[in-house]
Amino acid sequence: MLILENVSKSYDGKKYAVDNLSLEISKGEIFGFVGPNGAGKTTTIRMITGILSPTKGRITINGRDISDKPIEAKRNFTYVPDHPEIFKSIRGIDYLNFIADMYEVPVDVRRERIEKFTRDFEIYDDLTRPINSYSHGMKQKLLISGALIPDPNLFILDEPLSGLDPRSARILKDIMRYHCENGGTVFFSSHILEVVENLCDRVAIINRGKLIACDTLENIKRNKDKTLEDIFLELTDNE
Repeated sequence: MLILENVSKSYDGKKYAVDNLSLEISKGEIFGFVGPNGAGKTTTIRMITGILSPTKGRITINGRDISDKPIEAKRNFTYVPDHPEIFKSIRGIDYLNFIADMYEVPVDVRRERIEKFTRDFEIYDDLTRPINSYSHGMKQKLLISGALIPDPNLFILDEPLSGLDPRSARILKDIMRYHCENGGTVFFSSHILEVVENLCDRVAIINRGKLIACDTLENIKRNKDKTLEDIFLELTDNE
């Protein structure tokens, strides 16, 4: 579903923010992507989504190269960024319809999905209000609802639980698991290691732009009685 082959990114032509990163994420998998601040997580995600171009390497999504066939590749995923940057002067419902238009979601289908997800996240009654009147958490819920409406093959989520109340966070985690059980894929970055540990099928740890671990949690632990947080701190301290 998602393949990164020897991907690197340099902003100045000298130092690499991401250095020779290779990953392969399969259909039906929740894949956790973690690392310290400045490790290269967001740069990696921006390359996957086509916001940034790799300095070296290749990224394919469902067989489509994000650099060579960006539109075809982007039809296979939706993206929730780490900060809810969003059109602030329009209404919530206008934003959701815009996303549905971009992914060519039929009117009857979008209407049903908009009502379902915005009721689940308790923002349905606020959709006629301008987005600049929303709280941080409401903007995050709107972004997530918009990402769910096209029902894409791949969800790319960068710190999606930021700003969510516990009930909404639980709903999102249930949706992620349901999506993968039905053949979808989730690429999920978070600093909340307990959530990653409990939710993800495999985990990759990146530090200083380099991949330092990628496997199931059980294999990363090597049968040691440790949490993901213990392993993460041990590996990144050694680096």
